[in-house]
Amino acid sequence: MTDMTSLPVSVRPQQAALEELLRDVHARRREFEAQGHLPQEIIDRFKALGVYRSLVAERFGGDESTPAEFCRLIELISEADGSAGWVASFGIGAVYLSALPVATLEKLYADGGVDQVFAGGIFPPQPAQAVEGGHKVSGRWQFSSGSMGADVVGVGIIPAVKDQAPLPRMAVMMRKQARIELNWDVMGLKATGSNDLVVDGVVVPDEWTFVRGGASSLDTPLYRYPALAFAAQVLAVVGLGIGRGAINEVLRMAGNRKSVTGAPNLGDRVYVQLEIAKIEAELRAARCWFYEAIDDAWQVLAAGGKPDDHLISMLRLSTTHASRVGADVARRAQMLSGMTGVYENSPLAQQVRDAQMVTQHAFMGDITYQNAGAMLFGLSPLPGYL
Repeated sequence: MTDMTSLPVSVRPQQAALEELLRDVHARRREFEAQGHLPQEIIDRFKALGVYRSLVAERFGGDESTPAEFCRLIELISEADGSAGWVASFGIGAVYLSALPVATLEKLYADGGVDQVFAGGIFPPQPAQAVEGGHKVSGRWQFSSGSMGADVVGVGIIPAVKDQAPLPRMAVMMRKQARIELNWDVMGLKATGSNDLVVDGVVVPDEWTFVRGGASSLDTPLYRYPALAFAAQVLAVVGLGIGRGAINEVLRMAGNRKSVTGAPNLGDRVYVQLEIAKIEAELRAARCWFYEAIDDAWQVLAAGGKPDDHLISMLRLSTTHASRVGADVARRAQMLSGMTGVYENSPLAQQVRDAQMVTQHAFMGDITYQNAGAMLFGLSPLPGYL
């Protein structure tokens, strides 16, 4: 079990509840996949643990945890199940929402409390007509992970503004104002429920819209942390958790797995010992750099400064690297298991699919390496990287 003092403050006194939840999530992973989303009961247990209040500002009654504390929690959940970790990672919604005006945030948390789940989809941004009372929002948005258990959703819009090209914004509304189309049919992370959101003519006041990744209305270190880098980190750390879970699966099966050919048990084989040590070292090294980059940026923010472009680039590069290593570790762990790991009821088969899905996210694309490499040569990255 992770050192509880390294987790968000609301989680720390609940070790027994956390351990029970992780056991249940791991045992029910196939049920979740078949359902296509996490059941509301699991979302409610996440809420009770404090997952969704972790990044809510203290002024509204939240924990205002550090990025490292939140990532460690998501990593731990992802050891049990990648989809569960992915859905829990959308506790970062509180950071996105912090770009709303303070008065809007006060109303949001006063009306719904600090354990609300925010989910949504920004792509493709849809044109929104200017009407009395705000923006008339209609359209369809993909990849709305976690929306099945959401209280509040956001969708990408392009406001109608004369004589200028406005930045895409997110329009925030209650979950009941949108419809979810169940069309999530993918190879991995099946239980994230990343279906399409459909909205038909909902009027959203301007004060309930914000630029995703834009400046926060709150001025504390958490809300000055590079938002787009953080958005990538909470997803990549799912891959690290899956990699750890895959190693654990091999270690669990090694001691009691008898070979039908009379060969030594899995854990007694020299090639297995060598490979498990290699992937253990590679996962630990990637994880170390991932959290080191977070700590480097956080120390600057805690001292009242602003992370420079190099620090932000290291946040992005270490994140993409972590996702790739997590996927590679899961794949190599499955290979060690032989035929056992190819069955659908093997956690390793699911872990390989889920970890590979993490690497497919746009935040973890090869473009990260191009941008980071350009900056190492003193060149400018492409727009949107920093």
